[in-house]
Amino acid sequence: MNTSLVSICIPVFNGEKFLQEALDSIEVQTYPYIEVIISDDGSGDSSLAICKKYQKESNFPVYIYKHKSAGIGANWNHCISKSNGEYIKFLFQDDLLLPGCIEEMLEVFEEHDEIRLVGCKRKILSDGSISWQEKWKERYGDLQKGLRGSEEKEIILNSSILKDRNFFKDPYNRIGEPTAVLFEKQLIDEIGNFREDLKIVLDIEFYYRVLTRSRILIVNKELVGFRLHEKQASRLEAEFHFAEFKLYQKILLDEYWRFLSRTHLYYLIKKRLKYFINPRRNKIR
Repeated sequence: MNTSLVSICIPVFNGEKFLQEALDSIEVQTYPYIEVIISDDGSGDSSLAICKKYQKESNFPVYIYKHKSAGIGANWNHCISKSNGEYIKFLFQDDLLLPGCIEEMLEVFEEHDEIRLVGCKRKILSDGSISWQEKWKERYGDLQKGLRGSEEKEIILNSSILKDRNFFKDPYNRIGEPTAVLFEKQLIDEIGNFREDLKIVLDIEFYYRVLTRSRILIVNKELVGFRLHEKQASRLEAEFHFAEFKLYQKILLDEYWRFLSRTHLYYLIKKRLKYFINPRRNKIR
């Protein structure tokens, strides 16, 4: 039986509405060897009080750290830096871990030596009261739809997927949000932290780095709950398309060009030339 310590990392910022439900989902995990790392990014609501109460009542280690706000990636990385586990399992403040989540993900590592990061399907949590939710679920509910092996029990991806034409079509994140993955902490030493200059695609770029060194396995089963709510609208839609899309393309061309198909590479080069021709209109930060 696996007895490796898993660090459940929870970056927190003004999450009082759903935070207790997220914390309660840890209590029902079937895997017992866990610790909880909470990094609070200067919440102004009752989030910190909820976390402190949870810390007192839990029968496993819960560590709470205050973090000076410096962006999403900085808070994620702060969580990891404080962790003691062999594996990192993110849990966002508005999401859930379904009961067998950690245990079933760890079984993948025992069965596949070459896997360094495991993902899973997500159960979409939505009350349907917001107009964009149904459209979002139709478009982003199944991130692996259309990929090779997407109907199998386990979907195994390697660097060759970066040549797949469908891999870079919307949805751009084909692995899952951080709540939907578990990975070896040693990966951080090998490929580095999440990029702190990115706000929306930092998890996607991290997965690309993993794929250039290892394989990723997606369990074709819902093991986490991903919540949709009104405050996510700008984060899930507009911010990526308008603030980071050009930077995302620049990163692909500069750092992943050798893994891309010729078609996609030529497309990115053409875009870059367009930026240089008209730099004021197409500024790349």
